[in-house]
Amino acid sequence: MNEVFTFALSVFTGFFAIMNPISNMPIFLSLTDGADKETKQRINLKAVLIAFIIVTVFVLLGNYIFDLFGITIPAFKITGGILIFFVGFQMLQSKKSNIKRLKTVNYDENIAISPLAIPILAGPGTIVTATNFVANTTSYVNIAVIIVVFALMCLLNYIAFSLSDVIAKKIGDNVISVIGKLMGLIIAIIGTSMVISGLKLSFNILN
Repeated sequence: MNEVFTFALSVFTGFFAIMNPISNMPIFLSLTDGADKETKQRINLKAVLIAFIIVTVFVLLGNYIFDLFGITIPAFKITGGILIFFVGFQMLQSKKSNIKRLKTVNYDENIAISPLAIPILAGPGTIVTATNFVANTTSYVNIAVIIVVFALMCLLNYIAFSLSDVIAKKIGDNVISVIGKLMGLIIAIIGTSMVISGLKLSFNILN
């Protein structure tokens, strides 16, 4: 029992470092700026559900998926890094025109799937972390623990996104704007780091 608890704690720590609900809040606020409360909740729920399904599929079938399509971890990291950098860059540039049109056009599905579900919640870092935990265990109990812990992380992100408007009102739009810019910079840096990591892995494989 102690071993399962220790494993669950390490899985939670790994996921939390990548999917920190607090750091994801400004991203959600920035991407859904101008949408009404009902629309935000719909986007929120759809994003976390899609993220959960994607990571669960990779937990159960990740190795087969990579082998089937000939996907390598370096290529996965480089592509994901570019996508994450693009999201961060747009946040820094405050390009919200498409999102603001939520009032008149239904962009829910597009926003929920990308960039919220992919790559913010279920990005390459999250998927690689999940598959690494699976690769290091043969226990079905541990695999179930990975899925349950990820479900908990999705729930925490859902709660954080649901409370984002309340928190924004408490601390003010200016502070949220600054935090959003900082998160955009951090996300862009994370994306760049993933590209560099993928390139290093590629050269190591070649050597």
